[in-house]
Amino acid sequence: MLSHEDNELLTRTNVGTPMGDLMRRYWIPVVFTDQIAKPDCPPVRVQLLGEKLVAFRDTKGRPGLIDERCPHRTASMFFGRNEECGLRCVYHGWKFDIHGECVDLPSEPEGSNLQRKVRIKAYPCHEQGGLVWAYMGPAELKPEFPELEWTMVPDSHRYVTRRIQECNWLQGLEGGFDTSHLAFLHRGTAGTNRRVVPSQYAVVPTEFGFMAGTGRVQKEGEVNWASNLMCMPFHKVFATSPEAAHMWVPIDDENTMLYSVDYWPDRPLSEEYLERTITHHGIHTENLPGTDIPIHNKSNDYNIDRDLQASGESYTGMEGLGVQDAGIQESMGPIADRSIEHLGVSDTAIIQIRKLLLQSLKDFADGKTPPGLDPVSYRARSTRFDLPEGASFEEAIKEQLKRDYGSVAAE
Repeated sequence: MLSHEDNELLTRTNVGTPMGDLMRRYWIPVVFTDQIAKPDCPPVRVQLLGEKLVAFRDTKGRPGLIDERCPHRTASMFFGRNEECGLRCVYHGWKFDIHGECVDLPSEPEGSNLQRKVRIKAYPCHEQGGLVWAYMGPAELKPEFPELEWTMVPDSHRYVTRRIQECNWLQGLEGGFDTSHLAFLHRGTAGTNRRVVPSQYAVVPTEFGFMAGTGRVQKEGEVNWASNLMCMPFHKVFATSPEAAHMWVPIDDENTMLYSVDYWPDRPLSEEYLERTITHHGIHTENLPGTDIPIHNKSNDYNIDRDLQASGESYTGMEGLGVQDAGIQESMGPIADRSIEHLGVSDTAIIQIRKLLLQSLKDFADGKTPPGLDPVSYRARSTRFDLPEGASFEEAIKEQLKRDYGSVAAE
């Protein structure tokens, strides 16, 4: 369990909060590239870490992210005219470029020096992996873009979706590393076959976060290990085939944008696979038209089918892995009260997430560089492998990291 104070520390990400300041040191996904596909296209509303913003693409094709509030009278820049390398507020015509500079002030008299003094909050952007990303921290500390493998493969090798989850970002991240729930929530087989539940758990700290291992005895004398990556501040890379990744990005303290990625490093995703994964995950592409809100959501109890649940055909009565995850994680409340929990051995990775984040916040407050800012460290990959029973998962992972990427395991 966590104290109330630590729970607040980890979950609050608005401007001026410790976790909010830490998160702003990393690159954060903003919108899909095709949401602002063309130069001078209509602007798009965005909310990140509690900040209301507007994304647009200027006449030269450059993406921009600025405060939604015009610094004149705080009218919404969403209604602005995107023209001639700037977004113009339609209230009084004040115009700003992607850098936040005021480039036109037609409502002021000639000779006014106000234009030189006025700026709108703006964040630098980077396009990669079919997404526009923003850096929201101090300009002088902007890191290089992380070498996330899925962002560097061709578009044909990658499939990315997103949806809104109505709970705090940490509930999503912790759910992603909760391996024992797979046998219950998603498969519904644990009650009749205990062997599907992982029997061994291990965590190896790294420079970018950690590698979490879950081991199952598949046959006598041998353990099959799945090793999943946690990369600061909100990334997970799964040990699946094809590869998969998630990002739990705070919209505000009570809502999260979950980005889900499937990809092959070396070949395109087949049409057959795409059709199967859409059906399998259910929630990932079935959003209400024109929104990121899932069709199966809290307002309709995720369309749970109690007859299907009672029949045994479905353990939960909720269709799709994403629906099941969202339903349970959102049922904990907008921000879960971790002070009343009772954790077990199967929660090893969740305990490590909290330790990592709390230690990162402490080090950050002491002036240390946050973990995971070296772009090369994100080259690490999730894996599956077999080891003789009793062999060390930790040593195997450290050897893999050293062999493939240099030493990115924390001492």
